[in-house]
Amino acid sequence: MRFLRLAALLALSLTLALPARAGEVTIFAAASMKTALDQIAQIWQARTGDVAHVSYAGSGALARQITAGAPADIFISANPGWMESVAKTGQIKQQTDLLANSLVLIAHDPKAGPVEISDHLDLKGLLKGGKLAMALVNSVPAGEYGKAALSHYGLWRGIEPDVAQADNVRATLQLVALGAAPYGITYASDAVAEPRVHVVAKFAPDSHPPIRYPAALLTQTPTAKAFFAELRSPEATRIFKAQGFKPLQ
Repeated sequence: MRFLRLAALLALSLTLALPARAGEVTIFAAASMKTALDQIAQIWQARTGDVAHVSYAGSGALARQITAGAPADIFISANPGWMESVAKTGQIKQQTDLLANSLVLIAHDPKAGPVEISDHLDLKGLLKGGKLAMALVNSVPAGEYGKAALSHYGLWRGIEPDVAQADNVRATLQLVALGAAPYGITYASDAVAEPRVHVVAKFAPDSHPPIRYPAALLTQTPTAKAFFAELRSPEATRIFKAQGFKPLQ
């Protein structure tokens, strides 16, 4: 009996001596969130000791991965429609409208002047033989919003052959930043994140559907719940605002 008590005490002491195992959370997030969300995750990890794994891509690609069974704890989409496709699977435990954004026309040339977007805009002439960079117009929210805005002004059919489509909005941003495309359409938050581009025009809010970022909790682990709550924290709100997003309360 004495031996058993000693063994139990030894096992308990070894358990107490072990460091607490860090919690982990996997977040699938729209590519446009990378700069802000990386900062938020880094601060949260330093404070809690837990680990956040963030996977960035176009919202459509992420939604399809989740519905196919990819193990995500949190999903943040740049389009409510893609969130709805995930909701149909019954995986969502909690959902909130997290952020809003706006759509802008960006240029590579720092000397490029301001552009007035209207049905009279000679967008093809503005490109001077180059391409207009956009995210995939039929599956990535930034591209879908951009196509809707250009269609609103009657410009889409004329410019469609001159559009260079990229896998996501950050890839679009890089095409313009590197000078591979003289102009591109991105979110305002992307332009803030890249000093090699500048905004030459803002699309009117009524030229496209409202840009909303719904966030969803897909699992009930304590770490997932904690990070989901962190997205509404004062520190996260400050970072989102600094990166050009509009936090929604």
